[in-house]
Amino acid sequence: MTDAFVLLGESRRPWLDPDTLKSRFLEFSAPLHPDRFHGASDSDRLAVTHRFAELSAAFNALKEPRDRLLHLLELESGTKPRDVQRIPPGTMDLFVEIGQACRETDEFLKNRVEAPSPMLKLKQLQLSLHWTDRLDTLQKKVFAKQAEIFVELQALNPIWVTAPAVGSDARQTALPLERLEQLYRSMSYVTRWTEQLRERMVQLAN
Repeated sequence: MTDAFVLLGESRRPWLDPDTLKSRFLEFSAPLHPDRFHGASDSDRLAVTHRFAELSAAFNALKEPRDRLLHLLELESGTKPRDVQRIPPGTMDLFVEIGQACRETDEFLKNRVEAPSPMLKLKQLQLSLHWTDRLDTLQKKVFAKQAEIFVELQALNPIWVTAPAVGSDARQTALPLERLEQLYRSMSYVTRWTEQLRERMVQLAN
């Protein structure tokens, strides 16, 4: 399996600073931009294009926290995480609350019709604002959960820095891979919730 961390000159760890990662990608990829190789041979252009694509794929694998955790888990354990759909510890209440709010918002959106009078238009506007406020409150809770995850990921970095070398038999036992898998599942739900809430807020605004 290709190690995206190695391709971008980064050591394996759960948290990467987004700006630093982007700078590293630009540093590595700028000399390989296809515009620099107009006069090169076909084989050289093909090799450069392949290398540029590799770096782009590595950057995409690491820039989003959820994707980075998945990649890191696969590198360290050799397999994909199990029970991805299982609700992570500490998120059940939020899971239920968001699910209910989305269902009720969908019901409101389904029954919303073109109001024939200014009074009914005002009523529908008030209801739309009510649901928007409710979803916005939930989005703030999701962002707070995401911030908690980011703090813990940063706190885990020193464990990776001091872990036995890649390939060592002792490496897996030295790394908290079970906890990392829980954080990956939490980050997956955070990403999904953010998309679900944002989608409905856009529909309410239309």
